[in-house]
Amino acid sequence: MNQPILIDRDGHRTWLKWHRARRRADDPVFTGERIIEAMRLGASIEVDLVIHADHGCAVLHDRTLERETTGTGRVRDTSAATLRQLHLRDNDGQPIDAKVMLLEDLCALLAEGAVHPDALLQLDFKEDRQALTPQVVASFGASVSPMAKSVILSGGDFDAIATLAGSAPGLRTGYDPCHRGTLAALKASGNYPGFIEDALATAPDAEMIYLACEIVLAAEDAGVDIIAPIQAAGRRVDAWTINSVTPQSIEQVKRLLRLKVDQITTDDPEGLAEVFNR
Repeated sequence: MNQPILIDRDGHRTWLKWHRARRRADDPVFTGERIIEAMRLGASIEVDLVIHADHGCAVLHDRTLERETTGTGRVRDTSAATLRQLHLRDNDGQPIDAKVMLLEDLCALLAEGAVHPDALLQLDFKEDRQALTPQVVASFGASVSPMAKSVILSGGDFDAIATLAGSAPGLRTGYDPCHRGTLAALKASGNYPGFIEDALATAPDAEMIYLACEIVLAAEDAGVDIIAPIQAAGRRVDAWTINSVTPQSIEQVKRLLRLKVDQITTDDPEGLAEVFNR
């Protein structure tokens, strides 16, 4: 079977990013087993970070614990020791054996095994610049610096991303300018070129620009290719998120491939690879 890592089409290579560390749609999120597997295969894989009570980062998407873990309350109010005792939940909400990891746990896990030179771990920071303290920045740098060459840090607040990246020399960065309401505003204004210009200006050091696939495709429907100007500026484009493999999502991926996006975020990279790499 082809590995669920990338799709080569018409002379262009598009990587399949394992969203929330899922190889398949039925995988639970953020398990060390899948993260290690992806990094050894040379895949692109994403995990999320939120700040906990001891001024470090937990590998979780939500700022509250109930949906993803066996805990309750805010991550911000929960100690590192308590977080490490919590179990993750599967897609049906049932507890699994895997426990919550902190950022330093994840980096230590990766340091124990061989990492493929093509592997890329995306750390998607879910908070803003105001959430950062000197202790958070220092803890981030100490954890990530040994793995910096295999990591890219992303988020929607590029001031926060730049601040954290400054603590880990050599760390690559990415920027996501898409927020709730962005698509509706762009459909109303039609100013897709201005949207991209603003994104590039806001994050001048970002290697990757992360765009909601609905925005990419809506721009194409309006006769605007928003991928080309980003690539012309020397950046790469990630289109997010293909949640499952359906006739509709397959058509969306075909369009994204024609537009030559550099990466597609998906909860089912294995399923997409089976469809497109037969």
